[in-house]
Amino acid sequence: MSTFESQPVATDATQPQSSEVVRWSIPFALFACVLLAFFDKVSVAALFSDPDFQQAMGLSFDTTRLGLLMSAFLLSYGCSSVLLSGLGDRIKPLYLLTGMMMLWCLLMVAMGLCHSYNTMLILRVALGVAEGPLFPLAFAVVRHNFPQHLHARATMLWLLGTPIGAAIGFPLSLYLLTHFGWQSTFWVMALLTLPVLGWVWVALRHVRQGAPLSDKARQPRKLARRQLYRSGHFWIICLFNIAFLTYLWGINGWLPSYLVEGRGIHLSDVGWLSSLPFIAMLLGEGLGAWLSDRVDRRALACFISLGGAALGLLAVLHLQQTWLVMAAMSFSTFMWGAGAPNIFVLLAKVTPSGISATAGGIFNGLGNFAGALAPLLMGAMIAGTHSMDSGLLFLVVMAGLGCVLLLPILKRY
Repeated sequence: MSTFESQPVATDATQPQSSEVVRWSIPFALFACVLLAFFDKVSVAALFSDPDFQQAMGLSFDTTRLGLLMSAFLLSYGCSSVLLSGLGDRIKPLYLLTGMMMLWCLLMVAMGLCHSYNTMLILRVALGVAEGPLFPLAFAVVRHNFPQHLHARATMLWLLGTPIGAAIGFPLSLYLLTHFGWQSTFWVMALLTLPVLGWVWVALRHVRQGAPLSDKARQPRKLARRQLYRSGHFWIICLFNIAFLTYLWGINGWLPSYLVEGRGIHLSDVGWLSSLPFIAMLLGEGLGAWLSDRVDRRALACFISLGGAALGLLAVLHLQQTWLVMAAMSFSTFMWGAGAPNIFVLLAKVTPSGISATAGGIFNGLGNFAGALAPLLMGAMIAGTHSMDSGLLFLVVMAGLGCVLLLPILKRY
């Protein structure tokens, strides 16, 4: 199996030894984008148990069709991440990100005006297309603007938008839902786009777009892509990421409904309870990045991370008391979070820097494309078994398979 060894990013000779404030403003701006995008992703999941939203869409509590609203987004998101990620290697990050965010804003406004399930489904697909290039672009920006020994910490900063987005997004959406109706959950998210867009223009105006190819011969991008496609280790990491993101989107898609329908928790309490696992995920990402930058065993960190997440969900299935269930769920998401920054650094170890956005797009797109099926499959399993626990059991099995896939590269990386 062929692999690549990436080199540290060279210092830009035209740029002075920039202050840490200027450098670290880049991942913080990317964090704001990921946070905003995650609000957009999860806002619809918070509406699954709302009768007014169901009536507006012409649904009852149809778990399969509700799950399809999340899965349709993720399927288009995955396709977009693969097919459009190359734009990040050709268009300035600031211009590409600006266009994407303006489209997000318009789509969220349209969702608030929607009163048809089919139209909502189309809008969710369009949102997935618009958000698809975000993670590959963020991965490439960090890789091109940070030395290798800071990759995990810089990546962790923008990845924190995922757990924080869920930790804030679910209770915020439920608060808006309770006090102002389901339409407000979309319109407020659209409004939040404006200050984030201003921050992006300040922080990303001087970022480097690319870096020289890492191999000594500086081979053309076409040859680098061909070697990438032949790299067995690259595809192992992509397959592991499928299991990794199946867990994430399964939890994001069904956690509020699991607490209400599966555990009998009142809707008014679900907002703050559903945020606890994502706060734990945030802490896991921070600790995982800090430890792994010192130990530099990225594959092992990812293996332990997903294995621990599976064990936590197994505990949830055998517990009854609410506080124990939330503690086990939080342990599970903490362990998942510990692996999140490391998987991107693991990807960087086996791919050339000159095609970072392309490699990141394939990696992220395939993971989200396959992970997109998780909410839909979980909804179908729940409907077929009449048990919310069957959905969690599916995530446990997928996590176990992911750990097995990583075994061949544990020692090398």
